[in-house]
Amino acid sequence: MRKIKQVSLSEYITEALRNAIYEKDNSLGKISCVVAEAPDLPGCYTQAENFEEARRNLIEAIELWITVALRNNENLPVINNSTLLKPTRKLRSQKEKVFV
Repeated sequence: MRKIKQVSLSEYITEALRNAIYEKDNSLGKISCVVAEAPDLPGCYTQAENFEEARRNLIEAIELWITVALRNNENLPVINNSTLLKPTRKLRSQKEKVFV
């Protein structure tokens, strides 16, 4: 069994993108649509008119998925034997107030 390595956020996103699935959806007739999914992150998918835009949108969706998971103190899945290096401090939830 391979050792799980801790990686930076950008490396973790890169690993998620390596497993990404892109499918052309022809159900809209003449309107072009590409659906992009990060199967390692449940429910993380998006769509766009072309592959390049779908990939950019998927990167944003992955970033948001990770942010929400961290704020909810959830464990992130291991992707290609990589896990996200945990932040050194807890992220604030939206319910917590910050006083400056």
